[in-house]
Amino acid sequence: MIRQSRYIYLLGVLFLLIAAGQSLLKVVSGGAPLEAAIDFALIGFAGVLFLSLGRWLSRSEFDPEDYPRIVGWCLAGIAIMFVFLVLRAVHPGVAGSFTFGERALALALGSIAGLGIGIHDAQARTRQREVQRRNDELHTIQQELKERNEALVETREELRRTVRQLETSNEQLDHFASTVSHDLQEPLRMISRYLQLLDERYADELDEDATEFIDFAVDGADRMQAMVTGLLEYSKIDTQANGGQFERIDVEQTVRDVRTDLQVRIDESDAEITTGSLPEVYGDASQLRQLFQNLLSNAIEYSGDEPPRIHVSATPHDAGSEWEVTVRDEGIGIEPAAQGRIFELFQRLHALDDHSGSGIGLALCQRIVEYHGGELWVESEPGVGSAFSFTLPAYQPAAEHTQRDRLPE
Repeated sequence: MIRQSRYIYLLGVLFLLIAAGQSLLKVVSGGAPLEAAIDFALIGFAGVLFLSLGRWLSRSEFDPEDYPRIVGWCLAGIAIMFVFLVLRAVHPGVAGSFTFGERALALALGSIAGLGIGIHDAQARTRQREVQRRNDELHTIQQELKERNEALVETREELRRTVRQLETSNEQLDHFASTVSHDLQEPLRMISRYLQLLDERYADELDEDATEFIDFAVDGADRMQAMVTGLLEYSKIDTQANGGQFERIDVEQTVRDVRTDLQVRIDESDAEITTGSLPEVYGDASQLRQLFQNLLSNAIEYSGDEPPRIHVSATPHDAGSEWEVTVRDEGIGIEPAAQGRIFELFQRLHALDDHSGSGIGLALCQRIVEYHGGELWVESEPGVGSAFSFTLPAYQPAAEHTQRDRLPE
């Protein structure tokens, strides 16, 4: 037990002893037992109170440093009452004097008064310490928040610098890709044309192997030209739209236009393309047309042995701020291990003899969707079919929501 609380126990024991002694003395001297019992109750109450207080203090929220102050207030109350009794005893104008029991009771009342003041003082000090502790905690939290805010500001500035560097690098890369793609087109056309002329003019003089070699070279030049054209389209995605200010596009009309463009392939493959209720979105008309043309062309190309069955649908997404559009087919599907790389440039999952294509189409689709601030993903099961889904804005997006202008605040 804490040492200072023992003093309060001692005061309690002292008052109990005084109460017992006073009561016994009154009975022995011939006093009434009832008066003796009343004296014991009045004086002993202070003793019981102090004993209870000593036990309560050891389990209270008071700091042990406050115990001496509580004891001091009790002693101060006793001292004040003692001075009062002395002054009354020596005062010449006061007749009579207090009995021993009356004096003991007066001292007990003084100690109880001091005890009340001491507890009130301890409570006030405890509250003061709690307020100080909370202020210190708040100050610590404030300092931590200030340091974190400074770190966030520094990180934001670093991100801004990094984004600006990346933008500059991307612009340079896009310009380089556009220039190279454009400059490569004419030499490739020339190679293909002269090889065809060689085949036409000297067909009778060339043997079967030479003719086959020329066909391989022409086919390679044509495929290279297709790849260069696709790369040029890919590099122009960020520069085709009007500064990120999109126009309202009727998706249903866009799909009808694409079906018209693909009508020859649809007839040749006996494809069936159906649509649900399609919304109006905000975007770049030419890019969205390219997006649907690539996805529908792929669905026709990879339909397998059965006639292509394709369905285009749309559902609200993100509390109505976007539309999720899905192009679903019943084709050959995509192996799970390959689904993560089909959106990369020049990634092909099949040989050219099986399926044509440059390996740029889906990468171009992803870049178009990202430019519109959306996401493109695929869900597929081999032998069952694939569902390509993407999100498009339902409202005119702020400039910072487009891929090109997405900068940290």
